[in-house]
Amino acid sequence: MAKILLEMKSITKTFPGVKALDNVNLQVEEGEIHALVGENGAGKSTLMNVLSGIYPYGSYEGQIFYNGEECHFTNTKDSERKGIVIIHQELALVPYMTIGENMFLGNEQGNPLKINWHDTYGKGDEYLRIVGLSESSRTLIKDIGVGKQQLVEIAKALAKNARLLILDEPTSSLNENESKHLLDLLLKFKEEGLTSIIISHKLNEVSYVADKITVVRDGSTIETLVKGVDDFSEARIIKGMVGRDLSDRFPARESNIGDVCFEVRDWNVYHPLYSERKVVNNVNFYLRRGEVLGISGLNGAGRTELAMSIFGKSYGDKISGTLIKDGKVIKLNTTKDAIKNKIAYVTEDRKGNGLILTNPIKTNTTLSNLKGVSTSGIIDRDKEFSVAVDYKEKLKTKCPTVEQYVGNLSGGNQQKVLLAKWMFADPDILILDEPTRGIDVGAKYEIYCIINQLVEEGKSVIMISSELPELLGMSDRIYVMSEGRFVGELDGEEATQEKIMSLIVNDNTKGE
Repeated sequence: MAKILLEMKSITKTFPGVKALDNVNLQVEEGEIHALVGENGAGKSTLMNVLSGIYPYGSYEGQIFYNGEECHFTNTKDSERKGIVIIHQELALVPYMTIGENMFLGNEQGNPLKINWHDTYGKGDEYLRIVGLSESSRTLIKDIGVGKQQLVEIAKALAKNARLLILDEPTSSLNENESKHLLDLLLKFKEEGLTSIIISHKLNEVSYVADKITVVRDGSTIETLVKGVDDFSEARIIKGMVGRDLSDRFPARESNIGDVCFEVRDWNVYHPLYSERKVVNNVNFYLRRGEVLGISGLNGAGRTELAMSIFGKSYGDKISGTLIKDGKVIKLNTTKDAIKNKIAYVTEDRKGNGLILTNPIKTNTTLSNLKGVSTSGIIDRDKEFSVAVDYKEKLKTKCPTVEQYVGNLSGGNQQKVLLAKWMFADPDILILDEPTRGIDVGAKYEIYCIINQLVEEGKSVIMISSELPELLGMSDRIYVMSEGRFVGELDGEEATQEKIMSLIVNDNTKGE
């Protein structure tokens, strides 16, 4: 019988007005990959924050046993000394420091008076090879992509002699190939004796990599499924997460598509720093009223750059081309111009660029349309409160009050506040960039319903997503983008994952 490496018993954690964890129990065997799944706000990250000492001993009830010993962690240093290392969804790397400096930040090589740079970069290179990176540890973090940054975080954990690795949504920002590489790396580490706990909303990845799956719902442990014994299908996992069968992942929509309402012609965008690098290359497309238009492509294809450059030139340099809305040429030189022309952009980076986490829900909801809650330039606080409550109910945002800080909400509920912010601006065209990244299937379904409601009201939606099933399930038409160009257009009914990937792989513009 395998040895129990970790046991969490009767863990209860309360925040003001909310019981986040209610008598949660978790057992993890040595050398296994154990997945933790549940809807946003179910308590998964809170449980791992208790384990790693982010929520210190004394701030929760219950017991933690690690390697047969009861542990009272007061901070992350305590848990790391035992070999428990957590990698959060938001990567904790400093862009203008080298990989080696980041890898040993807080764990410096040398002595308190002098860093040994030879060891820092020598060991850094060794750990990079272990995770499959060929870069030098002297490379700056800002000069590598998100997928490689995630691997640097794993190398950083290994450098702390990790015995139990906790990964919170490790593939949420990665493309399919990068995700597969990371998961295969975890399987390789498992063979070498490393134990992992993975939190993920990507259930196909959970089924691929996990030995056991513990389902958490509303702050309580519901069940633990065992590979080879229990049903590991996505439908079975979803039933445990939401408490019911979710027969259709994408809500039905009556298509009522009208005339062309928006056109982009000969659109070109250059990189803001590397002025010779064209990131959007002569793109042309159109959008019809009441349509969900999908844009597919691998990470780095230029999808976000295209969306942001259209939205008031909020990204890029030497932008050229023509924008036509309702038959008239429009100039969008600022985001204010875009909002005036009833075009909204829901960023993929909700925490960095979309929301003010230290402000309440009510403030975030009205940010894009302050005139809608103002009289003579003075904000009417009662009206602001009323608008926020209205959107809270309309979008089914889970929160005790709209006075709650957005930073305290789960990812799915933060996304709903971000949608509310732009819905209150009453746009004709809503550009959604990765609208369901890092949120659970239940919250995804609710956001899909919101999208359907918007297009049924005559709005138009441009949807950028790295999840092909999502694009296929929601789009009326799909444009495929590769290396800054549109390389194909597919009708929603004829589109398949194979056709999309074939267009990308067979892109004959590559190398031009």
